[in-house]
Amino acid sequence: MQNFERYHEAVSFLEGLSNLPIEGDYMVKRDRLDVYLKKMRRFLARLGNPDKDIKFIHITGTAGKGSVTNMIHEILNILGKNVGSFTSPFVTTSLEKIKVKDLYISPDEFADIVEYLKPHIDEEYQHSPYGRPSYFELFLAIALVYFKRKKCEWVVLEVGCGGRYDATNVIENPIITAITNIDYDHMHILGNTLREIAYDKAGIIKKGSLFFTTEKRKPLLKIFTDVCNESKVPLSAVSIPGDYQMQNIALVRAITEKLDINHKYIEYGINKARLQCRFEVMQQEPLVVLDGAHNRAKIRSTIENLKNLKFRKLHLVIGMADNKDGNSMLEQIIPIADSVAVTRFQIKDRKCAHPKRLFVEVRRYLRKDVPVSLTLDPEIALKRAMARARKNDLVLVTGSFFLVGELRKIWFSEDVILRARKSF
Repeated sequence: MQNFERYHEAVSFLEGLSNLPIEGDYMVKRDRLDVYLKKMRRFLARLGNPDKDIKFIHITGTAGKGSVTNMIHEILNILGKNVGSFTSPFVTTSLEKIKVKDLYISPDEFADIVEYLKPHIDEEYQHSPYGRPSYFELFLAIALVYFKRKKCEWVVLEVGCGGRYDATNVIENPIITAITNIDYDHMHILGNTLREIAYDKAGIIKKGSLFFTTEKRKPLLKIFTDVCNESKVPLSAVSIPGDYQMQNIALVRAITEKLDINHKYIEYGINKARLQCRFEVMQQEPLVVLDGAHNRAKIRSTIENLKNLKFRKLHLVIGMADNKDGNSMLEQIIPIADSVAVTRFQIKDRKCAHPKRLFVEVRRYLRKDVPVSLTLDPEIALKRAMARARKNDLVLVTGSFFLVGELRKIWFSEDVILRARKSF
């Protein structure tokens, strides 16, 4: 049996850095946002600039950026390109964020790179005028070092949050940039209006690149157009009817066709691509679906996907992060539920929405006589929902990517993922 002790120690080291003081919470100091990019660039310079000489495709948007990243990765991989991708968040275990060709980074290679980074982290902690690298910044650095070591020709890079001041935006010459869509999410960081959010995400558009989007609303498209005109970047607005996933697929087709990729490889890659915890069916009788929808746009997509399934009653298991606009999600999903189990995720470094408060808010949107329960143990919440469900019912777990990722371990453990270096 393979021992993953070094890997777990490396992950614990990275997660444990959160108990150190950091100069201001991430992205909250709105008057000095360029500090985050300067900090990331300085750290990468210490590592020999591992982001250089790689062809980047840079993806952001409120919903769908993970799906688009994954599909493009699969298409380039089918073509035989040495392609890597960086995504967030992970589902079951940390290394799922970093992939080259068909496999995640190995646990030992992950641990090796963390050891390589440690003295550089020490130096930045002591001497950098911008403060130590954050958890996300360190993961990006690990990914870029790994891509360089693996001699990746292409990297599909998913933005962590926003775009303009996200750590991924240190890349200088992306071949392609894309914004899937704009909606309300991370307002405490990106702004309270769609225009502010659009402007932040448009920060990934750079001179010399090609830009694509499926956003249709004219005021938001004008923001993108103005940024593109200023940087002399061609804009391709991909406009088709359909749900979010159909629009994601259209965006992928437009991008890969621009790269002169044969249509049959594009379709094969799109069909091969799959993402865990994105409306993922885990079992039948009762049907159990895990969906990490965590904003109003994604919940809207979840509800559209439900229309394609046949089931008698919907039993909902729900938990959320504390920084989410819960009401905009609850008012969409709760009225169609036949029972609700309120719970939380258990990850240490992220604040969950208080289950007592969530419980009260859920009851505002419930239909009359629909049962609702509260438990702090998410596994118990799921077991209760499954016990309530009959074989032709549906159990849906949603509201938080962290919640569905934790519960997915019931079907596929962390050790299974670590051994295979791929998800199932």
